[in-house]
Amino acid sequence: MEAAPRSVREGAAAGSSEPPAAPGAGKRDEPEKAAGPARRPRSEQTRALILETALRLFRERGYDRTTMRAIAQEAGVSVGNAYYYFGSKEHLIQGFYDRIAEQHRAAAEAVLDGERDLAARIRGVLLAWLDIAEPYHEFAAQFFKNAADPDSPLSPFSTESEGPREAAIEVHRRVLAGADTAYDPELAEQLPRLLWLQQMGLVLFWVYDRSEGSANSRRLAERVAPIVARAISLTRFRLLRPLVRETHQLLSDFMPTAAGMAADGPQREEPGKAGRPAGRRTGRKAGERKAAGGRTADRRDPGERDGEG
Repeated sequence: MEAAPRSVREGAAAGSSEPPAAPGAGKRDEPEKAAGPARRPRSEQTRALILETALRLFRERGYDRTTMRAIAQEAGVSVGNAYYYFGSKEHLIQGFYDRIAEQHRAAAEAVLDGERDLAARIRGVLLAWLDIAEPYHEFAAQFFKNAADPDSPLSPFSTESEGPREAAIEVHRRVLAGADTAYDPELAEQLPRLLWLQQMGLVLFWVYDRSEGSANSRRLAERVAPIVARAISLTRFRLLRPLVRETHQLLSDFMPTAAGMAADGPQREEPGKAGRPAGRRTGRKAGERKAAGGRTADRRDPGERDGEG
């Protein structure tokens, strides 16, 4: 057995309980910090605090009676700070949309894992949305009047709502992708959006539902899911192919989207008139539209237009 180094023997003789550490040994011997969830940046924490406070006040006082100043005071931030993160109450509702969409996605994961029956998947996803939205039922009708305005950024079809809208459509795309029901592949692109529109219909019913615990909305989801699943499964039969194609064209032309809700409606070629869209304007109006770069309306402030030329 080798003798201990002199420095170790001397340290022991001097009453030291441990030998001197080798260079760098202390750093290696330090216990590693337990890995945990990374803390959110302070800005994200502040944003979340303001949103949480706003949603609480919306529930307690109502949407119309809650001001940005009251939200800032309750959150313990300055009014300017509140406006920095959310430019208006409408922006707070957009934050609410984002939160609902994320929570619905997470809840849908639990519903869809291990379930292959299409009707059960549709039903589970709709009921999951009702569960998540129920705490906000009281003030939903108050801001719905703004969401129903086609020019409002709170409209589910607006450009501002694209993020939560596409997140919801993706949930329904997963509903179809993991089901054991075959359907006509020609409808693969449109069906998720059609299921999202079905969800929007349920949302509208839920807004006006005053039954205890939104029981009527839940019954509606239970009843509609097997009907929709059966209709989807019927699309695979050759006998219904003409109907499927007509349905596909109808959905392609009129499916509501931010880009597809223009005043002139959808444009497509008429049979035998290639190159000329159906309902295309001619003459002076067409020239005006071309000069405007294809815009249906000039939405700039009057002062901006008056300053031209």
